[in-house]
Amino acid sequence: MTERRLWAPWRMEYVAGPRAPGCIFCEFAAAPRERWRELLVLRVEEHALLVLNRYPFVSSHLLVAPKRHVAQLDELPAVEYDAAMHLVRDAAAKLRGAIGAEAFNVGFNLGRAAGAGIAEHLHAHVVPRWGGDTNFMPVLADVRVMPEYLDATWAKLAPVFERE
Repeated sequence: MTERRLWAPWRMEYVAGPRAPGCIFCEFAAAPRERWRELLVLRVEEHALLVLNRYPFVSSHLLVAPKRHVAQLDELPAVEYDAAMHLVRDAAAKLRGAIGAEAFNVGFNLGRAAGAGIAEHLHAHVVPRWGGDTNFMPVLADVRVMPEYLDATWAKLAPVFERE
């Protein structure tokens, strides 16, 4: 049998790349609108923000975070918690319409032991799903096939998340 290799070199940037000082979510919250595309920011509200995940599980994998730098849900006052949860709900509804997502995985990884890659700034994952979207690639090869470049996904989703 001939050995086959599956390459996902973009993952190495995340796995072994240097960590920039500071917090990316705080950078997203403070970024001028001119940088949103570069940073993959889709929306910034008074108390919460929405960005495309730079290292997604599937196309259009979004992250919702409070603007304020906190690590735990119980650190959020009601107004900030409500803003983040409303943005999670809004993100799922808009993705359903924009990309035809059939279902979603939505959740928080609270702390490193729970799998949080950025444990110091609370954030939720909104992961669109489709029937049959899990195939042998991630199961056997630990490789995900992304059908679209992040910039193309941002360009498609940015108008959908414009303020009403």
